[in-house]
Amino acid sequence: MTDRRRFLINAPLGLLAATTATTATTAAAAAEPPGTAGAPPTFAALPPAGPQVSPATFAEAEKLLQVTMTPAQRQMAAQVWPTTLAGLAKRRTGPNKVTIDDSVVPMSRFDPLLPGMKAGPARARFVRGFADPGALPASDADIAYASVAQLSRWIEARKLTSERLTQIYLARCRQFDPRLRAIITLLPEQALEQARAADREIAAGRYRGPLHGIPYGVKDLLDTAGIATTWGAEPLKERTPVTDATVVTRLREAGAVLLAKLSLGALAMNDIWFGGQTMNPWLPEEGASGSSAGPGAAMAAALVAFTIGSETGGSIVSPSTRCGVTGLRPTFGRVPRTGAMTLCWSLDKLGPMTRSVEDAMLVLDAIAGPDAGDVASVQAKLDFDPAVPVRGLRVGYLPEWMKEGTDIDRAALDLARKAGMKPVPVALPDWPYGSLNTILFAEAAAAFEEWTFSGKMELLSEQTPDAWPNLLREARFLSAVDFVQADRMRRMVAQHMATVFKQIDVLLVPSLRDEMLVISNHTGHPSLTLRTGFVQVSEARSDWAPHPSRPVPKFSPPRRVPHGVTLIGGLFDEGTLARAGMALERLAGVAGERPPGF
Repeated sequence: MTDRRRFLINAPLGLLAATTATTATTAAAAAEPPGTAGAPPTFAALPPAGPQVSPATFAEAEKLLQVTMTPAQRQMAAQVWPTTLAGLAKRRTGPNKVTIDDSVVPMSRFDPLLPGMKAGPARARFVRGFADPGALPASDADIAYASVAQLSRWIEARKLTSERLTQIYLARCRQFDPRLRAIITLLPEQALEQARAADREIAAGRYRGPLHGIPYGVKDLLDTAGIATTWGAEPLKERTPVTDATVVTRLREAGAVLLAKLSLGALAMNDIWFGGQTMNPWLPEEGASGSSAGPGAAMAAALVAFTIGSETGGSIVSPSTRCGVTGLRPTFGRVPRTGAMTLCWSLDKLGPMTRSVEDAMLVLDAIAGPDAGDVASVQAKLDFDPAVPVRGLRVGYLPEWMKEGTDIDRAALDLARKAGMKPVPVALPDWPYGSLNTILFAEAAAAFEEWTFSGKMELLSEQTPDAWPNLLREARFLSAVDFVQADRMRRMVAQHMATVFKQIDVLLVPSLRDEMLVISNHTGHPSLTLRTGFVQVSEARSDWAPHPSRPVPKFSPPRRVPHGVTLIGGLFDEGTLARAGMALERLAGVAGERPPGF
């Protein structure tokens, strides 16, 4: 910094006035605007901007940001705020304001790989399972609940047509969705047309692979050309994109049949959308959990063969746990998000929600890979062979978490041991992991800034303290300094997770353990949630904070609902994660049980 600039910033205003009054020359120079030739810029000489503030303004703001200033410091800050920092908001307030389109990604890009790490296994290998699917069931319901692995073999062998399977699912959608509210848009004509085309191709010997002719649904934040994509939000009921999301395009190329756009909590928050609350087929008195509520409920009730969900902070893990389905949240960057709603650029992930672990991998294989529209997507090999033994895999666990968890959590560790895997106790530092959510709230507030200031947020039906409208207004008061510090802490946590994964191959945790939801979403690690047992609940569970207007039903006697665990994998090592999950799934022996009444 030059001596002149330091002087201009630090000198008292009275001294500056006295100095400039000594000669006519210096007085004339002082009257010239900032930017005069030979005069470097200074922050304290910007044109005034923004509303007037006072020392009392800063005294109140200190309570939000948890900083403390002296009266003299508040006086100084109030005096120079209009000519130092207020002008930085001109991008939003004008007169030459700039609108930033949704497609513009922040210049800073999150990369889950630390220096020296490589993206994924050394070789690319994907082996489809060879298990005999058995005879085609006589019952439509038995066919509907079959896995993609089974359905694909029957279709490939032409024992089942895509058209018949599509008709089965359409009938179930019409019968059961009025109770569940899992579907925003049903696509009967389009789906049957695609199914018939698949049957013609297969009959002609042009079989595309295990998803060919398989009906599926996507969370309604993935764009579909000519089909409404609403994000579950009231203002977007008629929003109709002109192009498909990359994941939708890839599934179409794999021959899959798009049957339904599935519900999500408005703007990917919990399980209430403009059509109401999506309910859990296992316990229809409670919500399905969110925000991938529709995919969770639709899978549990066999309305489709597989679904695509998304997660930013638990939106695949939570509905998978509550609805008893399999949810695979891939490594950040494994699946491109081109054409998907943006909530948080450095946290959003798309992944399959299915009936089995193998099904999740069949879907992942079709949708993974880089795309030019998503700068965070990467080229990473996928190595999966279900025949490779799991014996010797090291399964990490946190002893204290297991002690505080359910019997199902502890039993899963025993199953891992029974499968020949080796339990390894690990530890995490006692850090305030919740502070990482500064990143989530700040990015979400940026993504929906226009909604916040235009009043569009007020059109959402949910206006509770824990819904997006209030949370994103609050996020405007987050400190940029705290955001940077949270980002630095994110690196610390990633470095510690890298140390943990030098000791283990997968990490087994209670599915909704908040610390791991926050940690693994911010570090980008993949997770696999699967049903391994059942628990009893005496009251309905809810994503929403307790509120007098929303009492939860209570049950006597308690009700039996599915429960499971979550496995966290190494970065871009979904293959090992899935093999461990398949072993637990097989030994638990509960994946085939269906919700009563569906």
